[in-house]
Amino acid sequence: MYEHFFRLKAEPFRLSPDHRFCYNHPQYAKAKAYMAYAFMRAEGFVMVTGQPGTGKTTLIGDLVESLADENVVVANLVSTQLAADDLLRMVAFSFGLTANAAQKSAILQDLSTLFLGLHREGGRALLIVDEAQDLTPMAMEELRLLTNLQLDGQPLLQIFLLGQPELRELIHSPELEQVHQRIIATSNLRALELDETRAYVEHRLRVVGWRNDPAISAAVFPIIYQFSEGVPRRINLICSRLLLHTFVEQRHRIGVADARTVVQELQDEQLSTRNLLNDDLFYAEDIYEYPPPDEPEPEAPVLVDEQDEPEPEAVEEAPAGKRRKREATNDGGTSKHATAGEADESRLFRQADTDTTGVRLFENLPAEVAHADKSSMSMDAWAMLFAGLVAGGFVLFFVGVDRIL
Repeated sequence: MYEHFFRLKAEPFRLSPDHRFCYNHPQYAKAKAYMAYAFMRAEGFVMVTGQPGTGKTTLIGDLVESLADENVVVANLVSTQLAADDLLRMVAFSFGLTANAAQKSAILQDLSTLFLGLHREGGRALLIVDEAQDLTPMAMEELRLLTNLQLDGQPLLQIFLLGQPELRELIHSPELEQVHQRIIATSNLRALELDETRAYVEHRLRVVGWRNDPAISAAVFPIIYQFSEGVPRRINLICSRLLLHTFVEQRHRIGVADARTVVQELQDEQLSTRNLLNDDLFYAEDIYEYPPPDEPEPEAPVLVDEQDEPEPEAVEEAPAGKRRKREATNDGGTSKHATAGEADESRLFRQADTDTTGVRLFENLPAEVAHADKSSMSMDAWAMLFAGLVAGGFVLFFVGVDRIL
């Protein structure tokens, strides 16, 4: 919705995991290096834990993307609240098998055939189990049995376990000791620090072509961190709302007041269990480290052409004394009324110079006189014509006298 307004190529803060936005800050880089090492070992279990929203799935997706040139078949298992036998069938479905067999032994045989075929072609099989903390001990044991499928001592399947911190407690339980012994790499993703939060936000914006539009006040990032507690998913939540709010307001900068409004809305929706608005951070002064983009200029008022303006209504002429006083106060000593009078006088002289025969005077008579049949004119009409000619004669007489003088 707001991408076009801010000239972004895509939405930068989607809540669903997207490895294209993976930000390799130090702990991510470390976790990714551990998993890459474990993948090269091609055996056992790899365990990645972290609070919900810390980016476990995004990190694994980024790792799998880096293996695009490898001959690796990846299956994702997201439904983990299953009995052991149902879990085995779900694994088969994830690898593209029908798993119609009722017996577990038949399902294991189908999986073994698939993995052997991949191995002969130089390929690998990788199973990613998300929300693994919900697995029962028996279901976890079924996964361990799958890692027993080998050829010449080489395991045919590797398993990545992703889960919340409770997964560590499950793995460390006495009944899963054999699973614990097969974990060759483990990493725990913590929440981001304040400086990492800002770097994370700016990284995701730059991925979609951000050029400081909108400009973000430096005082906003501590608010984002305070609300999200450094959890990437919650960072995405508040940043997406900030962009939407700024778009609705039709502005190109995000300040502390905007962050305060958005956090209030999120608290009203019970998306935050803490009351944050009493913190001094929400009343800090905005600091824009980069020049904000030029905001659109307000539309200029439409100017009316003087020719289109209606003529001013005639007003009663003031007495001569007052008129002279008003004209004297005008700039240059000339008023609009004086100018209009001079124009009328000039027009009268031009008419007198070109019309000495009284033709125009006749044309300016009322239509009933000017166009009437002269033979049928009434006495009243002749009287009107005579009066007009006499009046015209007086005008011509005074014009002539004025020129002589």
